[in-house]
Amino acid sequence: MHIQLNGETYTLSEPLSVAGLIEHLQLAGRRVAVELNFEIVPRSMYATTPIKEGDALEIVHAIGGG
Repeated sequence: MHIQLNGETYTLSEPLSVAGLIEHLQLAGRRVAVELNFEIVPRSMYATTPIKEGDALEIVHAIGGG
């Protein structure tokens, strides 16, 4: 399955939820924000929001600094 991830084509070998993609990208446990097809996905919906062929996602994570 092909999606757009942060502006680049990305191939998934199996269907995933937003939570599954975050885990797949090794971002679990980090503070991230997800936009799916130009709409913010609430964190409470990550596990139940499926990713479909052709979806466009933007994932950003906070990086602390001083």
